[in-house]
Parts: sequence; structure tokens; C-alpha cells
Amino acid sequence: MKADEVEFVAEVARAGAGLSVERDKLYVIESRLAPVARREGFGSIRDLLLAARHRREGKLMWAVVEAMAGGETSFFRDPAIFARFRDEMLPELARRRGRAPVRVWSAGCSTGEEPYTLAMFLLEEKDKLLAGWTFDILATDLNDNSLEAARAGIYGEYALRNTSDVLRRKYFKDAGDKKLQANDLLKAPIRFDRINLSDDSKMLFQKGIDVIFCCNVLIYFDLASKRRVVQHFYSNLLPGGYLFMGHAESLFQVNESFRLVHFLGTTAYSKPTALQAAGAKK
Repeated sequence: MKADEVEFVAEVARAGAGLSVERDKLYVIESRLAPVARREGFGSIRDLLLAARHRREGKLMWAVVEAMAGGETSFFRDPAIFARFRDEMLPELARRRGRAPVRVWSAGCSTGEEPYTLAMFLLEEKDKLLAGWTFDILATDLNDNSLEAARAGIYGEYALRNTSDVLRRKYFKDAGDKKLQANDLLKAPIRFDRINLSDDSKMLFQKGIDVIFCCNVLIYFDLASKRRVVQHFYSNLLPGGYLFMGHAESLFQVNESFRLVHFLGTTAYSKPTALQAAGAKK
């Protein structure tokens, strides 16, 4: 790819979704755009970008944005985060909120592995810690192809490599071709929706959230976009709610309103309760 083509991709990704493209990682850019070029009937990435650049077709421009927002994921990708959610977040919610409905948001859910993992954790507790509770998972992404795959819920062995045989038998059914499909029980708590995290009009209305998972998503955002997204997360969380991010991510120089909380094997960010906020001012 030529320098002007890389710059075009970077500008389209920034304008469309606040994404920050690492211009020196050509192999990443090319690996994400090559399937788009084939899907749209172009012989090369260059032909795709020429068409998008000169025709200014909304469909092609957005296809470039979606491709640059894509990322690999798998079930139980970060065991420490999910363990803290189950062993510490859920008991705390039980103590603090009684039997109020639990709302979890998987922001940047890609092809669905994260929200389905969360659903398994919650369903496994529905007759124990969460007995008598209702819960739902909002799973969002800006990539329509990823959301289509997530709704279908069909996965191969590589995505399921960390999933136990017990959970496979309980929450999946055979889909043929050595693949498994999420069953109705696993799909029931999840609502998939298309949300661009840089779309203020959409982000303003995701209120009443207990826990947000946004792992390895904001690393692709420029600083200004990241600050705006995190501020929306803060506004949408209930007091005492938590934000989980990837191990390589932090809110340093991004947002000072959250409290950093250390757990065994991982960290999270908490929105202070009124009591915590009052104590911090003393």
C-alpha cells in the first residue's frame, strides 16, 4: 500500500468511528481490508480504496471503517476478569442492590464470544447467587457482519478452545462441519444491537448499567474519542458500577472520575457511590 492510501484509511477510520490506525502496521491494515475487497468484488485493496476515495460511496467507506474496527476474540478469553465478575462483582451487587435487575453491557462485542461467555456465567448462577433475579446483557458493535455472526452464534473449535465440555453440552448444539451453535437458553439473556461508540446520540441513552465490559476496544481509538466514549460509560453506569478494560488499557489521562480498583489478577474501574464521593472530598 502507498502512503496516501494508508493515510486515507486512517482518516476514514478516524472520521467514521474515532479509530486510531497505526500507519506502520501495514500487515494489519492489509489483512483486514483484503477480505472486504474480495467481498465487494474488487481485484485488490488498491481498487477498493480507489473506488471508495473517488466515488465517495457510503457503503464502501463504511466497509473500510468496519474492517479497521475488527478484532480477534474467543470464549473465556480473559479468565481473571470473568472470575472477578463472578466471585466479587455479583456478590457485591447482591449485597448492595437486593434483587434489582442486573444489566451488563458488552461494548465492542465483535462476533459474540464475550457476551455469550457472560451469559454462561450468569446462567450458571441463576439458581444460586442470582436466584430470583432477572438479568440481561446488551451486546453492541458497529460492524454489521460481526453482529450477524454473533446473532447466529456458530463457532469452531478455535473459538471454543477454552470452553469446558460441560458448558458445551449445556449451552450449545451441533451445527455440523465440526461447529457448535449457541442454543436458545444461551441466547435468551442477550440483546445484540448496532452501536458506534463514537455516536453521541446513541450513547446518551444506554442508562442504568451495572457492569460494562469494553476489553481491547478503546486501544483503537484516538485520545479525544476515547475520552468522549469513557465519559459516556461513566454517565451510563449506576453508582457503584464497574468498567472492565483489557490488561494493556488504562484511563490514565483519559478520565479522572472513575476509581481504580485492584482485584486478584486484574483491575477494574468503579463509578463512586454518593458515599464514596463524599468521603473523597473530605
